[in-house]
Amino acid sequence: WWEEGRQTLGNLDRSKLQLLVLSSAGVGAVLCYLAWRQSPKTIPIGDGWWGAGEKPSTEDKTIHRFVVKTSVEETEDLHRRIDQTRFTDPLEDSRFNYGFNSNYLRRVVSYWRHQFDWEKQVKVINQYPHFKTKIEGIDVHFIHVRPVQKAGQTVLPLMMVHGWPGSFYEFYKIIPLLTKTDSDVVFEVICPSIPGYGYSEAPHKKGFNTLEAARIFHKLMERLGFTEFYVQGGDWGAFITNNMAQMKPECVRGLHLNMVIARTDSLGQLLSLVIGRYLPFLVGFTKEDVRRLYPYMEKNIYDILRESGYLHIQATKPDTAGCGLNDSPVGLAAYILEKFSSWTDLGNRDLEDGGLERKFSLDDLLTNVMIYWTTCSIIPSMRFYKENLKKDFKTRVDRVTSVYVPTGLAAFPDELLHCPRAWAGSRFADVRSFTYMPRGGHFAAFEEPQLMAQDIIQFVEKVESKSHK
Repeated sequence: WWEEGRQTLGNLDRSKLQLLVLSSAGVGAVLCYLAWRQSPKTIPIGDGWWGAGEKPSTEDKTIHRFVVKTSVEETEDLHRRIDQTRFTDPLEDSRFNYGFNSNYLRRVVSYWRHQFDWEKQVKVINQYPHFKTKIEGIDVHFIHVRPVQKAGQTVLPLMMVHGWPGSFYEFYKIIPLLTKTDSDVVFEVICPSIPGYGYSEAPHKKGFNTLEAARIFHKLMERLGFTEFYVQGGDWGAFITNNMAQMKPECVRGLHLNMVIARTDSLGQLLSLVIGRYLPFLVGFTKEDVRRLYPYMEKNIYDILRESGYLHIQATKPDTAGCGLNDSPVGLAAYILEKFSSWTDLGNRDLEDGGLERKFSLDDLLTNVMIYWTTCSIIPSMRFYKENLKKDFKTRVDRVTSVYVPTGLAAFPDELLHCPRAWAGSRFADVRSFTYMPRGGHFAAFEEPQLMAQDIIQFVEKVESKSHK
């Protein structure tokens, strides 16, 4: 059908083609308008209980200081398990095309066993203030970093939410760039751990998805005394912060995303895909959109199929595969770090070392792995996929509800999927900023903290300048 479509377009003269595009765009616009009229403007916030047993009549709302700790016994157990690892030799010249190459894995594990200092990294983790508070029956962990305010600067609360297989630690390099700025704005940063990840308690009941996490994070910000704030996210953090904007738009002053989520199943978007490669200007595509989108089947179908095997496992039987990962530190490291290789740049699959140390240090990567290992959180973090990717996912209320708060979108070139600005309007009604980032992939704040911080600041400045007029 693709070749037939190309031949059909090739046989049309320019005037007829323009008429076709305008007609299809008109139909698409009408369909989008009707969907907008029928769709809800906000998502009910609701309530929940995720603790063990029945919900009590009252809940302790105290915020407690929390300090990450380790012990000699914890390190000895890790070393014992590493020493008992059984490796399998990789296929010749397989590089990272079969997953994490075991030759390079031996080097990473050797560093982990003999050079990595977990006690030192715990001190790095504790450089920012950590807290816990019980919300809906589970302990929610977060870091809360206050800014260095200069004369004339406006302090704005900013919640940043991580994804899988990341953690709050992804934001450690960007936090100082946001809490001490030369801009008119400076940020008070709150980075929570999604329940079931890291130091946040895992839900004890089925059904905990991004909507539930969004409600809990709203309650967290309310408990901290914030009535208006900005939110930022990528991966699952993008879904959660989207939901926060949809639930209580009066509280979310602005939404910044480094993974752009827009509906791609409308008639107008389908036609724009067919036409956009040849006459991109007619459908609102830029040259950069064309470069990132095409060849469409290779970049948006085949590559995603190659990279999404983990998703199907975690969306169906997370506890089965999770047993092995929770028992083997080396297995856990291979599973997690492979994503930091390919999701940073798919070209890394053709390198012997997966390009892992091009953007990250082994200390930082292994610190993230250790957060999963020491908290036994890999299984509950994998369950988050099953809870979200159920059969009703496409018709879930947040999928059919637009986002009306001011939105900033940072499109990194090596993100797994690219969403053109022309498509973003199907979901985001008030796009204040859309930036084609010059480099970077899925773990944007971890990979390119300087670029990410600059984009957040310029977006917020736009929102604040307009709001003050």
